[in-house]
Amino acid sequence: MRTARTLSLGAPAALLSLLFLTFSAAGCRAVAAPDPLAAEIARWSAFLRSSAAAGGMWGEARQASQPALARAALDLRAGRRQLALERLAEARTGLAATAYLSQRPADERRSEAAFEAEWARMGGVLRADLGAPSAAAFDGVRPAAARALGEAALPQVRAYYQASLDYGKSTEPASGLYYLGLAQAERELAAFCRTLSAPSSLPPPPVRDLHAELDALEGELLAAYRPPASIARHGEFIGASSTLKEARELDAAGLRYGALLRYLQAAQRVAALRPPSPTPLDLAAGALARRLRELDARLAASGVDDSLGRLFLETAEAEAAASPSAAAEIAGDVLPRYFAALAPARPEPPKPAPRVTVTLVRWPYT
Repeated sequence: MRTARTLSLGAPAALLSLLFLTFSAAGCRAVAAPDPLAAEIARWSAFLRSSAAAGGMWGEARQASQPALARAALDLRAGRRQLALERLAEARTGLAATAYLSQRPADERRSEAAFEAEWARMGGVLRADLGAPSAAAFDGVRPAAARALGEAALPQVRAYYQASLDYGKSTEPASGLYYLGLAQAERELAAFCRTLSAPSSLPPPPVRDLHAELDALEGELLAAYRPPASIARHGEFIGASSTLKEARELDAAGLRYGALLRYLQAAQRVAALRPPSPTPLDLAAGALARRLRELDARLAASGVDDSLGRLFLETAEAEAAASPSAAAEIAGDVLPRYFAALAPARPEPPKPAPRVTVTLVRWPYT
């Protein structure tokens, strides 16, 4: 917490020198504003090292979030800005929810009545974001990757808030409070994404309705849901299905950037669930590295804000050494879907008319 400081009337020579350097005509350079993304990564990293995040409920939160924050810092230094933002968003939500829970009085964590009172209070705090989000809520926010993350976060405020009451009643008040914290964390994430907006000479990408793409991806997911994978990797199938469902909801709400983000993330999950390709990308021959360079050049030459596509390229680049198969899935499946989603929609083939077959069976002696 910041504390205000006052200066004595007798300003020391060092301060006068600083003022002179700042305002002198010889050195009137604009002071560069701090990078909000770098500052937010540093803020949460420092918080996890502080005594405020020690012991109690913080053990699990630290274990889950510290590696993601460390990788976000490394990605930012390596120039993978969009990936750094995604990793921060992933870590920040859980940390902010845990911070909210840790600040609640003990009686709210144990007493259902106290929890319900806090739930009602938070309804007032979050009121502006508990309605259906407007499709124009993030108009003008750039880059596209920041807009996509903000749009994806906004509907989660209402979802977590509405779920928190029943969840707290059916389990324990502390669990309901954590969901309240998640609702507030998603709201804060959406607001943070707005702070990243900056003017750009590149026009936004031509996002559109993804209904056909989502239907096709769902068909691929259902086709892959076969034993033994459906049994051994059931949790991964649930995660892919949940991400796909979220993409549908965002698309229906007109939040196209968030829908495209979740669609591509769902495609990445579905690709990992398919059986290995009989003709995998020749990783040993360097085909993956060449393919990533080609995709980089295509994004750079597109003439639009392709930061959302670059998020997945940066993910592939970061994974290429440790998990070349995952990087190959992004290069060979996910990014081609990104480019196809920005192209005009293909005409859908007519669907067969629904048919109902009724079979009458006469029971003997009736």
